[in-house]
Amino acid sequence: MIILASASPRRRELLSRIARDFEVRPSGTDEKTPYKRPHLYVVDLAERKAASVAEGAKAGDTVVAADTIVYFRGRVLNKPRDEKEAAEFLRMLSGKKHGVYTGVCVIKKGADGQCRQESYYCRSEVEFNALGEDFIEAYVKSGSPLDKAGAYGIQDEGVVKRVIGDRDNVVGLPLGRLAQILGD
Repeated sequence: MIILASASPRRRELLSRIARDFEVRPSGTDEKTPYKRPHLYVVDLAERKAASVAEGAKAGDTVVAADTIVYFRGRVLNKPRDEKEAAEFLRMLSGKKHGVYTGVCVIKKGADGQCRQESYYCRSEVEFNALGEDFIEAYVKSGSPLDKAGAYGIQDEGVVKRVIGDRDNVVGLPLGRLAQILGD
């Protein structure tokens, strides 16, 4: 059985493109990491989430965990704490490019109880449209930015000008390599 260690409806939707049968078991892992470099940051969190869920997995289970951040000028932009921070993030990113990093960890629990782990990360670049204050205010009030890294969803109209790289990565789960790992 494949187990998705995430409560994200977007990750659930993405995984359903490559895996028909899976269950969702969010990890509840503390999302603090000592790493400052974005690729290490997301891989560390993905690995800890996967390990947490793998503890309760049965032989033959495969756990998939991921963590996504927006990285802009040396700063990690996670989910905003509130509307004020969401608006701050959007003003900061308006009209500019930034990186989106997703770390993925897959743990396959063998019949002998031994675990095989594979981790990787993906980086995409996102360019924002120039966002006016009226747009930012309305967008924040909609509630959409409050549960997303960097305070935006790529699927939300008017925010993103273009993506350079893997679009699924920006949504929260790069599928290309994951499909290969799950197929092994």
